Amino acid sequence: MRVDTELLSSIYMERLQSLRGRAEESGISKSGSVEVLRARLISNLVLSDMDLSWEGIQSMPHKEIGEVLKVFGIKSSGSHKERRQRLWLHLNYDSRRMTIENLAEMNRDDLHEMCKSLELELTGNRTVLMGRVAGVLTSQMRGWGRIKRSLKRNGIPTSSSTTIETEEKDAAPIPIEAPHGDFQAIPSQALLEDSGDSLLIGIDNQSSHVQGDLLTIHARVGDLERMVGTILRSHGGSWGEAEKDLLLRLADRRGWPIDEQFVRHRVLMVATNIAEVKGASMASDENTIRAMEDAESTIERIRSKLSSLD
Repeated sequence: MRVDTELLSSIYMERLQSLRGRAEESGISKSGSVEVLRARLISNLVLSDMDLSWEGIQSMPHKEIGEVLKVFGIKSSGSHKERRQRLWLHLNYDSRRMTIENLAEMNRDDLHEMCKSLELELTGNRTVLMGRVAGVLTSQMRGWGRIKRSLKRNGIPTSSSTTIETEEKDAAPIPIEAPHGDFQAIPSQALLEDSGDSLLIGIDNQSSHVQGDLLTIHARVGDLERMVGTILRSHGGSWGEAEKDLLLRLADRRGWPIDEQFVRHRVLMVATNIAEVKGASMASDENTIRAMEDAESTIERIRSKLSSLD
């Protein structure tokens, strides 16, 4: 793909006022944040010959859409569908406003349109649609809406019109074997779906903040299942207060939004259901099997194990 890298480099490095001046000179709308305006200028001035409508994005081959993402200065790896979703988000939304928390303020019709644009299933009520969009936003987090810092700081090294190519670094996924032991066997799809549904029960009656937190965790229900399995294995199959406390501390270290009491209670309820399905011994405080090693060491070991499974 041949582009004018001198023009592109200047758009990368210019501040908001300069970008607005460039937009005004070119007859382009200068509204929006600096990154929204930057993406608009790249679309209209650098990639003016390309069809960047939804239909145009759908028709782009896998390699070409990777090259387009690289021109916009954002993450270019991923599956074909992930690349289409990322480009559509970058061209049509402000990443500072299109957050999981703000999805709670959208009505069903708007969520339905987003699902359609993001190539998601269209059936279900508002909460179900919200969960699907939240899953995409979580998986695409930090992959769109803002160009890479190195480009903003240094631009593109070359100053003449040249070819920008995207290296295909997407290696085939390495299959992960499930560890031996019942507690970490590969979960059934039904278990993951039931756990996800349980997280969102009654979500419409909660505040938008709580809804956003639960939707974020809903998108990571697979991680929750693995965390429960790893804790059960390291604690001899027992599930009690000590194991619940460890789960919350581990989730907090991973950056999960569990500050609200309702969210913590819901996560523990779902985690307990998962543990029971896995055949855990539902221990009371008196007979909970305590780990013999230091709690901090346990957390670090589990984090390392989960990282190898991600």
